[in-house]
Amino acid sequence: MSKNIETGNRGESMAKDFLLKKGYQILETNWRFSRAEIDIIAMNGQILVFIEVKTRSTDFFGEPELAVDEHKRRLMSDAASAYMEQINHEWEIRFDIISIVLKNTDPEIVHFEDAFFSGWE
Repeated sequence: MSKNIETGNRGESMAKDFLLKKGYQILETNWRFSRAEIDIIAMNGQILVFIEVKTRSTDFFGEPELAVDEHKRRLMSDAASAYMEQINHEWEIRFDIISIVLKNTDPEIVHFEDAFFSGWE
């Protein structure tokens, strides 16, 4: 397994634990639709949350959340729409980003709630 995949898997596991401790209910992980993948789909109360997890071993080249560009947001929106249709979800949704920097022994986890708008209007 490549170092990047290993880092990503570790980050997603940490993000799941982080969300569970905050009371989220995890519905799906690594949910795929077409060319898109949503790392975590969860419920936060009555809100359906689509979460992108970005993990880096260092922030030397910038904060991990900056890697969620417009293209990635569009792919997530398309996948979220397909998921909502699949489960007949018609109420509130949100897009979050969890940024993780694996600094030595104390990883830094930052949760950006409502990180971007899907633009489905």
